[in-house]
Amino acid sequence: MFARFRRGQSAQDLTHASNLIKLPEPIHESDTAVERALLYRKSIRSYRHEPLELSDIAQLLWAAQGITRPGGYRTAPSAGALYPLEVYLLAGNVSDLKDGLYKYRPLTHELEQVLEVDKRTELSKAALNQESIQDAPAVIIICADYERTKGKYGERGEQYVHMEVGSAAQNVYLQAVSLDLGTVFIGAFYDEEVKKVLEIGGNEEPLCILPIGRP
Repeated sequence: MFARFRRGQSAQDLTHASNLIKLPEPIHESDTAVERALLYRKSIRSYRHEPLELSDIAQLLWAAQGITRPGGYRTAPSAGALYPLEVYLLAGNVSDLKDGLYKYRPLTHELEQVLEVDKRTELSKAALNQESIQDAPAVIIICADYERTKGKYGERGEQYVHMEVGSAAQNVYLQAVSLDLGTVFIGAFYDEEVKKVLEIGGNEEPLCILPIGRP
């Protein structure tokens, strides 16, 4: 089943601590059947100039990598339950959320602010000037730390990571249908430029970009 949020939830209902933002809890039932979401799933590159609700953002992030049951198991399958994916949100027009880059923390269902500036234009340039990134009110970026999986599975682990990001991205697509939103899977970008724009360090490598907006 797909989730449905209570729209318009105020920022006053959220708990803020330091640079962490507690997200609205995901809802686990809706009127959208899985079959309907599959039928209407498609890539959408043009969006209305309207803000997104923080509740919608929370639901999409949960769909990508949210916790589903005790033990830290998530919405997308992961080889060996090693979970190499890291999910970021670039906010440019989201109600009750300052513009900037955030990292999703699945275990606590929180956002951690990383940058306090809207970098959609710069990210668009790093992705061959694809306008959907610049025009979308929010953008999800999925990265991966390959070593988490390769440490157990060797070179085969790289393939497992790619399988996993496909599952997570499809979850975002289907959840977007349930929320009357649109997205598109973008894989054409300069890896090092994306990392530079978003100031991503360590072992994380960007794998896909998912602009989010109202069709």
